[in-house]
Amino acid sequence: MSKEALSTTVLETMPGLRLSPPPRSRGLAITATVASLAAFFGIGVLASTGLTAAEAGTTARTAGWIFMTVGLVLAAVPVIFAFKACAESFKAAKLVNSDNVLKARANASRSRELALTSLGILVALGVLTGFFLLLVSNDASVQKTFLRWDIISSTAGVVGKAFGMNIFIAVVAEIIVLVFGLALAVARMLPGRAGAPIRWLAIAYIDVMRAVPAIIVIYLIGFGLPLAGIPFLKDLSPTWFAIIALALTYSAYVAETYRAGIESIHQSQFSASRSLGFSFAQTMRLVVLPQAVRTVIPPLLTMFIGLQKDTALVNVIGAMDAFNQAKYVSATQYNLSSVTIVAILFVVVTIPQTRLVDWWLERGKKLRGAA
Repeated sequence: MSKEALSTTVLETMPGLRLSPPPRSRGLAITATVASLAAFFGIGVLASTGLTAAEAGTTARTAGWIFMTVGLVLAAVPVIFAFKACAESFKAAKLVNSDNVLKARANASRSRELALTSLGILVALGVLTGFFLLLVSNDASVQKTFLRWDIISSTAGVVGKAFGMNIFIAVVAEIIVLVFGLALAVARMLPGRAGAPIRWLAIAYIDVMRAVPAIIVIYLIGFGLPLAGIPFLKDLSPTWFAIIALALTYSAYVAETYRAGIESIHQSQFSASRSLGFSFAQTMRLVVLPQAVRTVIPPLLTMFIGLQKDTALVNVIGAMDAFNQAKYVSATQYNLSSVTIVAILFVVVTIPQTRLVDWWLERGKKLRGAA
């Protein structure tokens, strides 16, 4: 039996029962219509004003035509949604008058959804319009400062090559962090009085390294070790000083991530393993860690995204990474377009990692649901 037939049957058997009225949708639909039409005509006026002010054959004139064409096409989308919202709202009103409340509720809900969709598109369109106007306003000063295409094309190769150092530092540091962070987590969880001294040392290290900013650790390692004249360490390159500093800093954070994963394993797993005669080390290696590591992979990936970005801090010790190279170019060109290249490179590397974290979390939810 359909919902409508079921509702009718219930109403016939219980004459005093009435369905609740449909949600209000007329005002929201009208608001969306007025706002979308205002945005449509506003974009047209802005574009035509810009075209009138710009000289023929200039970049501003071309940008004006692009803005008007693309802007009007995009601005027409919320108008369509708003008109559909109004139509559904009027249908809902007619259905209420004909005593078909159930269908009226469905139409009113669709009207509200369409109106809210129109308003949401308007907000996004407003942000994009504001960004575009920021680029082209004041004789396109912002675009000339941050997005000079001639400088970007001529310096992208050298900045991209220097970015390879950022990738190298991040990858090597991550490998060290995975091992050292796990050792710290296990040391912090050593049981009994025998493990207390090591446990306290691990806690002290983790607390101190999490309290000190990474840039200070990089500065101390990068300049302190050569000044101290420690054999072997004093002869390392700035790249390896950066790797050591980032590994020392992020190992403290990763140790806490590991510890959270270990503590998420039920205590019965420990008890069962120890009752079978396994030592603490065997319990951790064979029973607990294989389960804990799977749960901490997403937060570890998130942590490594932060490590990847913090490789830009190595410029304080003179390592010629992408940021340092871009600063050198910007100083000679009196322009920041080369620094924009660095930002784009970090975005290109970081976003896939972010999506990987999202995929892994979603995969975990599905596996837990299947279980």
